[in-house]
Amino acid sequence: MFPDAVDPLAPDIVLAAARQPGDLAPSNIHIRDGVVSRITAGDEQPHARVLDLEGRYIIPGLWDEHVHMTQWALAANRIDVSSAGSAREAVEAVRSRLGGADTGRTVVGTGFRDAVWSDAPSLEMFDAATGQMPAALISHDLHCIWLNSAAASKYGVEVDAGGLLREDAAFAVTRELGRLPDDVVDSWVQDAAREAAARGIVGVVDFEMTWNRDAWLRRMAKGFDSFQVDAGVYPEHLDRAAAAGMQTGQKLDGGGLLRVGPLKVLIDGSLNTRTAYCVDPYPHGGRGILTVSEGELLSLLVRAREAGFVPAVHAIGDAANQVALDAFAAAGIRGRIEHAQFVRKEDFGRFGELGLIASVQPAHALDDRDTADSNWPGRTDRAFPLRSLLDAGAALALGSDAPVAALDPWLAMSAATTRSRMDGRGPWHPEQALTREEALAASTRGRGRIRVGDPADIVVLDGDPLAVPDNVFVEMPVAATLLAGRLTHNSLVS
Repeated sequence: MFPDAVDPLAPDIVLAAARQPGDLAPSNIHIRDGVVSRITAGDEQPHARVLDLEGRYIIPGLWDEHVHMTQWALAANRIDVSSAGSAREAVEAVRSRLGGADTGRTVVGTGFRDAVWSDAPSLEMFDAATGQMPAALISHDLHCIWLNSAAASKYGVEVDAGGLLREDAAFAVTRELGRLPDDVVDSWVQDAAREAAARGIVGVVDFEMTWNRDAWLRRMAKGFDSFQVDAGVYPEHLDRAAAAGMQTGQKLDGGGLLRVGPLKVLIDGSLNTRTAYCVDPYPHGGRGILTVSEGELLSLLVRAREAGFVPAVHAIGDAANQVALDAFAAAGIRGRIEHAQFVRKEDFGRFGELGLIASVQPAHALDDRDTADSNWPGRTDRAFPLRSLLDAGAALALGSDAPVAALDPWLAMSAATTRSRMDGRGPWHPEQALTREEALAASTRGRGRIRVGDPADIVVLDGDPLAVPDNVFVEMPVAATLLAGRLTHNSLVS
């Protein structure tokens, strides 16, 4: 077997006896300088360094098109309250972890979903469980944070009787909670990245809500090399980025692994917080929040066009998607709509007409099916509408929005193709499902198959992803991951 330390500049590297999905006969994949140079018959005996795949299947490397990488790494080291069915269960989960905690550090939990809780969060309840220990719970969608009195005082914010902050106020405190020593955070990011590579990830679009370039330059200077990173920029940093000559797609330092990502613009909230901006009112009242006016959004898209940035507009509610589409049309620029969770039927075709990418997170459809049914009653046939978007001409790009969902492309593709958790509940709006071929294409930047001239970003699988049962597909065994011909994960036995 080929050794773990692969030299991408070797004269010739060959993945022998490899099969692409649907192929009956194996072939040999020749890699030179990190690129697929030749594909030859599998019975040829190559005179080169060989990794014998013994008939395993290969696919192009997988991308997660929407992550918050630092938040994902932090979440793995925080209290998980995602299974809490009530506010009281959530605070009890925190109370059970307080013994021996450092009284000078805020206790942080993640993953709560108050939209489906049987009771309401309250400051009194949280204080009773935590006393004078600063404590905070971050919602699964990152758009809401629940603080106790000690944490509110520590971070200098005012909370009402519920103890909740939403949207920009929540984002600000969340950023403060992440201010840990760089070495600690970078170590956790590296751990999370290795796990992602073990699931076949070769690249992510990172929308961490900060000036993200410098954090990634620091990590790569310290040896980070698990995958490629497109580091997003936010409007408050657009002038700084433009002054530095940055443009979407530009390579930065970092061994060629770091590029400038899109300009991320959030124009509404989320479903769980009932702040997604919608045409019709929620059952509890209100239509959500448009956090960026139509005029401001158009101005930002024009600035993005002039500065060479691809806009990525966060739009969840159907009214927000309408606003985003109108702005793209007026600005005359192509780009991405992040989430596109709820779309008017008359707007589906506009994605294709405007040449837009729908950057979607299929696992959210299953996480939020009950919340969607209760808040968008009678209209969920156009919620998380993957099939409708694809059929109308949108280009799909799959992701996780980690930590909102796990950074696992197979979980996302399984949700997209089955619309089910396989937990005894039937599929949710199965008419919106994708085929496996479509899900794979939307997770590999449209590559579909490995061809001569492609970068040697390759995932080695123990089964045919087009043929294995659904319960295997969701946990697909990944034998190896190569990035430009270099192994970033290898479980093959020598």
